[in-house]
Amino acid sequence: MQPFILDDRLARDSESILKLGLCDLRLARDSRWPWLILVPQRPAMSEIFDLTPLDQAMLTFEQVTVGATLKKVTGADKINIAAIGNVVRQLHVHVVARFENDPNWPGPIWGFGQSVPYDEQAFEDMKHRILEAVQ
Repeated sequence: MQPFILDDRLARDSESILKLGLCDLRLARDSRWPWLILVPQRPAMSEIFDLTPLDQAMLTFEQVTVGATLKKVTGADKINIAAIGNVVRQLHVHVVARFENDPNWPGPIWGFGQSVPYDEQAFEDMKHRILEAVQ
């Protein structure tokens, strides 16, 4: 069996903040949107239907939990959850807080502008807010 290996781009663009039952919960480094990424820790997965039925159920539970946490922490107008893998094929799920006054509302975040990295303290603050609120 192959070991789980995180895609290089996911490793570069986000930081692991918590290991859940199935997923590695990662905080994206782009500060324009509060943005979490769930990466199921299973090797060679690119689609949700590649997971076992039990892992699919666990992924759904973790998406709902993380989405509710992000909404609670940010007060977002909308939480977007998507498994888009056109660039990074490894299965991962984006959980993004959106606000009616954010830089590209109501358009999608992908392909819009340039990433704005968190400063170190702001990243740590967001990370701790998420970790304190996750159920």
